[in-house]
Amino acid sequence: MGLSVASIGECMLELSGSEGDSWRMGFAGDTFNTLWTMRALLAEPAVTDYVSAFGDDPFSTSQRGFMAEHGIGTAKSPVIAGARPGLYAITLSGAERSFTYWRSDAAARRLASDPAALGESLAGRTLAYFSGITLAILEPDARNLMFDALRTARAAGTLIAFDPNYRPRLWESEPTARKTFAEALALTDIALPTFPDEQALYGDASMEETARRMEAAGIGEIVVKDGAEPALLFSKGSGRLLPAVPTKPIDTTAAGDSFNGSYLAARLLGDDPETAVTRAHRVASAVVQVRGALAPFEVLRAAFGN
Repeated sequence: MGLSVASIGECMLELSGSEGDSWRMGFAGDTFNTLWTMRALLAEPAVTDYVSAFGDDPFSTSQRGFMAEHGIGTAKSPVIAGARPGLYAITLSGAERSFTYWRSDAAARRLASDPAALGESLAGRTLAYFSGITLAILEPDARNLMFDALRTARAAGTLIAFDPNYRPRLWESEPTARKTFAEALALTDIALPTFPDEQALYGDASMEETARRMEAAGIGEIVVKDGAEPALLFSKGSGRLLPAVPTKPIDTTAAGDSFNGSYLAARLLGDDPETAVTRAHRVASAVVQVRGALAPFEVLRAAFGN
């Protein structure tokens, strides 16, 4: 059986500024950006599905069509009558970005509304990927249903990858986020945290402290990212810093997401973790030179080395 990947979360409408008051609409979201990268880098027989919930409005129809056009399926994700996608707008100050969101009633919040369908969507996967944002948009009961589906998939042999991607505005409190992340880490095989996020939530003094905390949770493969700084690859009690590729960024929107996607793709293709980090740094450096969250497939492939 070939490679089969599922990424779970929320794909939103993305508005990105161009010249003057003009805006360009696209589709993006942290776990979708990561899957987009994996789709570009894995050979065509590989299955890549985005597991979420969708509305039945014209924007949702366009969203699903866009995914299908680029070889991304939606597995058994429900289509909910009367629902619609979330929306966000990117504003840039130099290369640094800020976001404004409209997502409180987004369809993706109901991605666990059909537990049987969610379980089917994750069954038989080589890898399932999710993030702290996936967890943050769900109500507690829905989070538990998602954890159950992930546990079942993992018990059947699926690798589970997780990026905490902590966003304070999405959580009711820090204790709730920490408790939820502890449950997520307990079923994770590959952790891909970002150090400033971990520092904000846990007060970690160093990347190594982040890695050791995750190793203590039972995770065997950890890569701690830190923007344009070196990433820490950590396993079996020791770590190695691997430098990023120097570049002049234009838009850093999907740097971490594309790093995650290329790291996971490299590992699925048989690369050792150190080689996978090196390739992921190359891809991230190319992505930050493209406006918007989704770099063209040919840009991703060239940087990765396909």
